[in-house]
Amino acid sequence: MDWIEITTSVPTEQVDEAAAIANMTVPYGIYIEDYSNLEQDALDIAHIDLIDEELVNKDRTKSIIHLYIADSDNAIEALSFLKERLTAAGIDFELGIETVDDNDWNENWKKYFKAFEIGEKLAVCPSWENYDNKDNRTVISLDPGAAFGTGTHATTSLCLEILENKVKGDSEILDVGTGSGILAIASMLLGARSAIGVDIDALSVKTANENAVRNGVDKGTKFIVGDLADKISGKYDIVCANIVADVIIRLFDNVGDFIKDGGILVISGIIDIRADEVEKSAISHGFKIIENRTREEWHAYVLVSQSSGLGSNASVKEEN
Repeated sequence: MDWIEITTSVPTEQVDEAAAIANMTVPYGIYIEDYSNLEQDALDIAHIDLIDEELVNKDRTKSIIHLYIADSDNAIEALSFLKERLTAAGIDFELGIETVDDNDWNENWKKYFKAFEIGEKLAVCPSWENYDNKDNRTVISLDPGAAFGTGTHATTSLCLEILENKVKGDSEILDVGTGSGILAIASMLLGARSAIGVDIDALSVKTANENAVRNGVDKGTKFIVGDLADKISGKYDIVCANIVADVIIRLFDNVGDFIKDGGILVISGIIDIRADEVEKSAISHGFKIIENRTREEWHAYVLVSQSSGLGSNASVKEEN
C-alpha cells in the first residue's frame, strides 16, 4: 500500500490541541516532532547527554505533526478538513503534503472526488463531471478548491442527511463555518427561502460564492468572512455548525440568540471522545437533544432550546 504524508507545523505551545485535531483527520495515528525538551527527553528516554548538533539546532518554537493516509483514500479531503479545523481553533499552522502542491488542489480534487449520493434526496457531483440523475435527486454541483466540505466526510454527510428532512419552503438558514458552502447551497436547492454562510477563511467564502453561482442559488445566498456569528444578525429556522467540539462549545454561549422560536440547531464535527462533553455543554446552555446521528467515530446532533415550543415534548432519536 502506498502512503501520502501530510505535515503540519504549529507553535509548540499549541501542539497538543493541534494533535487532537490531527487525530480526528486520519485513522492511522500520527507522529510528532517536538524538540522543546530535547535535552531532558534524551536523558529520560535514551539515557544520553551527547546529542547530534543537527538536533540541537532544531527550531524549539515549532512542532511538526506527521499524518499518513493511504493513497487510495481522499488525501485532499483530509487536508481540507485539517485546514478548516485548525483555522477554527485559532491555531497558526503551515501544511505540506508530499505528492500534492498546494497550488494544484483544484486539479488533484479530480483524482479523488467523484459523484455520489447522500440520504434519500441528495447527490453531490463535481463540477467537471456529469451525473446520471435517474432517481431525480437534488444535485449539488461542487468545486471545493481548498475549502472543506464535499459530503464525503462523515461530518458533512450527516448534516446533509439531517437537512434533507428539516428544510422547508420558508426556511431561513445560517451556516457557521461554511467551508465550500455545501450545507447552505444544499438547503437552497432543497427549497429554503434564504441561506447565509460565514467562515473565518476568506478563500472558503470565495469558493462558497462561486459554488452558489454554479448551482444557481446565488440570489438567495450570502457568504461572509467572520468568526462564528460575530457579523450575523436576525433569527433563523435552522442554524448549522459543522466545526469542532471546542468551537461548538464556545458557540453555545450566544447561538440561541440567532434561532427562531421552534427553530433547530444542527451541530456536527464532534469526535466520539468529545461527545459527552458537548452534550453536557448543550444541556447546560438550555438546549435539548432531539436527534443524535453517528457514523464511524463522528456525531451530529439536532438541538432545540428548552424554552422553544418543541423542547418540552421532544425526545432523543439515535441513528447510525
